[in-house]
Amino acid sequence: MTRSRAMWQSRTVLLLALIAAMLVWLLPAESATAKPARPGRCVSLSATGSGQDLGEGRTAATIFVSGRPVADTTATFMITGVVDGVATFTGPIVFTPRQLDGTLVAEVTGTLDLTSGAFTATSTSVTGTGSLSGVTGSVRIKGVQDLTAGTFTETLRLRLCGPVGHLGM
Repeated sequence: MTRSRAMWQSRTVLLLALIAAMLVWLLPAESATAKPARPGRCVSLSATGSGQDLGEGRTAATIFVSGRPVADTTATFMITGVVDGVATFTGPIVFTPRQLDGTLVAEVTGTLDLTSGAFTATSTSVTGTGSLSGVTGSVRIKGVQDLTAGTFTETLRLRLCGPVGHLGM
């Protein structure tokens, strides 16, 4: 096996293990109160995405890590203004992991250049639901949309935090 393939496989296994650990991290409420609180840990993740503007402020995308699809997103944005050809927007992006229970919801604010299609979005209020309940974090997204076709590509930087043991640490 080549070194680059082995490195790719180990990163993929680590990411999948991290996602799986995040999904089984919740303790029953009575166990959580019986044990002393554990300090939190955070992990940083990088991903890419490709998607489609569905119109009326809605988007859908697939999120990839090391070329493998790991989640899907849906979003509903509201335009909050346009200045000098740059639209500002706000709204939730819901990340739904493939093969895992729960979601991550990020309330983002961002900009879209109506000439070039370049966009950015950030959130400091990522929260988990379902088996990801208790996960918090932030996300930064940069991308480009084809303003004619509505397709887009993006890069994502996520920082997710949770109690030790819940993020595979």
